[in-house]
Amino acid sequence: MYNVSAYQVAGIISIKEAKKQLSWQLLFKDSDELFYKVSPNAYVYIFQYGMASFFNLNETEIDTILIELKPLSYNFFTEKLSEEVVVIIKENTLKVEYEQIVLPKLDQEMIRLVMLNASQSVALDRYSEITEQLLIETNQHTVYLEKYGKLDISGNKLKRFIGKILNLKNKISENLYIFDSPDITWDNEALNELNVDLKKTFDLKDRYRLIHDRIDIIKENLELFKAIMDHKESSRLEWIIIILIVIEVFDMFIAKLI
Repeated sequence: MYNVSAYQVAGIISIKEAKKQLSWQLLFKDSDELFYKVSPNAYVYIFQYGMASFFNLNETEIDTILIELKPLSYNFFTEKLSEEVVVIIKENTLKVEYEQIVLPKLDQEMIRLVMLNASQSVALDRYSEITEQLLIETNQHTVYLEKYGKLDISGNKLKRFIGKILNLKNKISENLYIFDSPDITWDNEALNELNVDLKKTFDLKDRYRLIHDRIDIIKENLELFKAIMDHKESSRLEWIIIILIVIEVFDMFIAKLI
């Protein structure tokens, strides 16, 4: 029996610097990921979006590696979201359950798929927490609008809020490829079956859609806030123009009387 542990350790891990400084055997790399063999049947999977996943490593070994990753990270987390699953090796058996995955053999590509999907699951947990909090904050403004007929947010704060939502949506789209299958699954039926089952078991697609639905709701509310604010500003400008015209006419009238 083997353990897979996935942690959200930071906002960003520098893949470029990690590749330079980490001395383990590198099995797979691209611009966003590094997959290492650290000892026989023990692996570490590092992701640019701040995730680190570990296979067959105990807590002490994981803590040691996290210390190594800290200087390579931006916005290192003191409290880490995590997820753990158990991998069991049983000949001629491939079965995926929520906290237990049975593999027919100790295959590094199968292990990588398990670590990848566990990491995506933890990342979805983090983005779910963020979007839930943003939705709560947005609802507070809509409740105020319903109660008082006006907004309780300034134009500058609203713009920053919109920018935050757009950046979050971009990060999710860049970092989470829930609907894409890794290249290794294209020509290998067993790997493809494992990948599909992992996505279903971790409920990745539905959770991903829920997060995007929340973002769309928040964006719709913020766009309405902006439209209300723009209308209010337009009305203010119209009144300023009317007042200026009235003053000018009044001056002309006084000048003619004089």
